[in-house]
Parts: sequence; structure tokens; C-alpha cells
Amino acid sequence: MGANVLNAIKPGELMVKIVHDELSELMGGEQVGIKLDSSPSVILIAGLQGSGKTTFSAKLASYLKSKKGKHPMLVAGDVYRPAAINQLKVLGEQVGVEVYTEEGNQNPVKIARNAVKQAREKGKNIVIVDTAGRLAVDKEMMKEIAAIKDAINPDEILFVVDAMTGQDAVNTAKAFNDLLNYDGVVLTKLDGDTRGGAALTIKSVVNKPIKFVGIGEKMDALDLFYPKRMADRILGMGDIVTLVEKAQEQFDEEEARKLQKKIARNQFNFNDFLKQIKQIKKMGNVKDLMGMIPGMGKALKNVDIDDDAFKSIEAIIYSMTPEERENPKVLNGSRRKRIARGAGTDIQEVNRLIKQFAETSKMMKMMTTGGGKNMMRMMQGGPGRR
Repeated sequence: MGANVLNAIKPGELMVKIVHDELSELMGGEQVGIKLDSSPSVILIAGLQGSGKTTFSAKLASYLKSKKGKHPMLVAGDVYRPAAINQLKVLGEQVGVEVYTEEGNQNPVKIARNAVKQAREKGKNIVIVDTAGRLAVDKEMMKEIAAIKDAINPDEILFVVDAMTGQDAVNTAKAFNDLLNYDGVVLTKLDGDTRGGAALTIKSVVNKPIKFVGIGEKMDALDLFYPKRMADRILGMGDIVTLVEKAQEQFDEEEARKLQKKIARNQFNFNDFLKQIKQIKKMGNVKDLMGMIPGMGKALKNVDIDDDAFKSIEAIIYSMTPEERENPKVLNGSRRKRIARGAGTDIQEVNRLIKQFAETSKMMKMMTTGGGKNMMRMMQGGPGRR
């Protein structure tokens, strides 16, 4: 490409940067949102059987409700799969969103049309229509989804595709786009080993933006799609930005101020430690979080990190009395034996946790008080360097 290599970097590093930028551009360059201009805004969900449409529909409703302040309604339009309606009802209850169903009605076109009418009457400003999975070769089912589109005139049509299907997803994406001319793509099940290569080809073949990615089973495991971050993932560079955003979502400024004061006064205790663990757990799967740190992806590839990695630590802390949690200094030998029995572990584990806790407290105090400035200077290479 004739790119000049700066003296400060190696040619290989510049090569990675060029590939990263090209990958990002291939996948759209910038993040693209969904259209929510009408009231109600109607979103039609389409895709193959087993691609995760029903789960995504509920996640999207939860996202729009909690992060955009919307009042969504979910519509059970899959009349063919016996468990689909019940599944949507259960998920709707989980996220606190009403689910529209019509018992005995086997016509998804009429169900969708009636749902939009009722949503308008109830003052709902979002209608998310979950439809039956269909194969691109099934002409009757493809005609049906086209009829649903014509009946409700959706503001947004999203095509849901399983990220693990790889290149097979591309032909399907094209067939659906030829029929529906959808507005965007959703990649589900991106929490597995999949790097997201399907994202590259889908974007280049149908020229439609990828708008969301599903990253787990929980109802909040949905992220907006950022091409630059996906390029990081494909190249195994982690995703530190998403990690920071997840941390910010769980960050309570007032709590942080209180905690800082406690650390400065050397009053940090096991109750505070327990709160920190709960905040980390809210951010999601431990292995996924660590995988977002640059350089950790490859290192963790064959490492099995239990999602309940904090269980043993929590068991030990919960086996302490309120006084012991509040004042770790009272934890003598007999108390430690009792805690080990209560937690179903050995005393070595209890001793190890208490030692780590003491070291962490000491480090946090250094970072919080004036010693932190000296430490930062040391890390930066000397007292005079800025």
C-alpha cells in the first residue's frame, strides 16, 4: 500500500494496524442505531430456525426499556413452534414487558396487525414482533413473512443470525434481504469461541449494517455492534472499551467515594470486599470479561474459568460473623477453623483469602493516599518524569 513505517513502531505492528482499519471499514466503519421515530415504532424480527430470535426479542425489549426509557410490547408471532409462545411469555415476565398473544389464532399476519393496534391503544411506543424461524428454501414461509411486513409496515426489520453458523449464514442473509430488504443484522451467540468472521462477509454481501450482538444467555447480555471493536476481536486484540463500559454501568459514584474514604482510614473490610465481588459479577461472565483485556484472549483460549469463580470466596465470607467481616483483625486461629468448616473448605484456603485481602487493602491504601503519587512516579520511571 506504500505506507510509511514510523521509527517508533515495527513494520509488523503497522501491518496489524492497517488490517485492523480495513476490517473495521469492511464491517461498516461506525456503529449504526435503529430507527425509533414513529409511535409506536414497529420492529420485525426475522431469521432462521434456532438462530435465537425469541431470546433476542426479549433482550431488545429489555435494552429499549432500561437504557432508552421506552415502553415496549412483545408480540408472539411464532404459531408453529409449541414452546415459542410460552418462552416469550417467560422472558417477557423476566424483563417486565407485556407479551401480546392470541390463543387459538394460527394466523401470524392477523396477530401482528392486531398487536400494533392494541399497542397504540395502550400507549406503548415500541412493538417488537417475534416471528417463526424459516428456511430460505421454504417458499410458503418466506411468503408469510413478506405478508407480515406488508401488514404492519415496520420501521425496522432486523435479521437475526447465529454467529456460529459461519459462512453458511451469508447465503441465508442474502435470500432474506432479497425478499425483505431488511435494515440491519443481529449476530447472536457471540459468547462462544466464535471470533465474528461471519460479520465480515454478511456486511460485504448484503451491504446492511450489523446493529446488535448477543453475548450470553442473560437478558442484559446484548451489546451494540461496533465495527472497530469487532476488528479487535477478530485479530485477538481484546475489547478494553466494552470492558470499561460494562464497569461504568455498574459503577456507583457515591459508593465509590464512601469506599475511598474507608480505604484511606484503613477501614476497608470483608463487607466492602463482598460488594465489589457482586459488582464484578453483574458485569457478566468472568472469562468473557478477562478476554476483553488485550493479550488475554489467546492466553485464555484453552483455560476453563468457572462462571462461579467467586463462589468459594463468597462462601468463606458468608461463614464469618458480622463482627469478623467488619473487623478482620479479630480472625484468630480458632475462628479461621470454624469459618473453614462453615464454608466446606480447608483452613489453608481461608488463610490464603485473608492474606490476599490484607495485601489488597494495603495496596489500595497506597493508591488512595499520598503514597499513590510516589507509586505512580515510580511506575513512570522516576520522580522527575511526567
